Amino acid sequence: MRAVDLALVLAVDASSSVDYDEFGLMMGGYAAAFRDEEIQAAALAGARGAIAVCLLLWSGRGAHALGVPWTALEDAASATAIADAIESCPRLVPAGATALGEGMAAGLAQLATCPAPAARGVMDVSGDGAHNQGRPPGPVRDIGVAAGFTINALAVVNEEPDLLDHYEKEVIGGSGSFAMACPDYAAFAEAIRRKLLREMSGAPIA
Repeated sequence: MRAVDLALVLAVDASSSVDYDEFGLMMGGYAAAFRDEEIQAAALAGARGAIAVCLLLWSGRGAHALGVPWTALEDAASATAIADAIESCPRLVPAGATALGEGMAAGLAQLATCPAPAARGVMDVSGDGAHNQGRPPGPVRDIGVAAGFTINALAVVNEEPDLLDHYEKEVIGGSGSFAMACPDYAAFAEAIRRKLLREMSGAPIA
């Protein structure tokens, strides 16, 4: 895989707090984002004209799986292919606890082994619940930051209104890191579109 401007891991909560319909809304939201012309333009706007993307599902301790392997986004056709792969991705991990730290560690391992040389490495964490099992997320975040990666987060706050605060304190870190709140899964598609635009451009989206 050729050199890219950004290596992006989409680390998606698939724990028991995310029901079947909510999981579908998340996958559909990510897929719609990669079909969006503004997202595609942002992905191709860097000096190298490409990014690399993979999607990781996580839930309880030891439960994580790569739903979409590393794929180069280098034109509209490859962006559509990534969208199609995300939309058809099955729920590969069993519903269970929210082992957020372990999910983050699995995402960082993907960043560290990305087959494309990347100018930036970013993990995009999305979920609706606070960490409740396994290794805590804060020290995992610190490992990622020390390795030069950025970790951002999208908190779906309909079940846990204080989740954004948890993500801000325990999850995000690195250069330009940020967390965003999403009121519920009905709003997920637009929220993740805005988040991806910010990650790809490295600048806030008005």
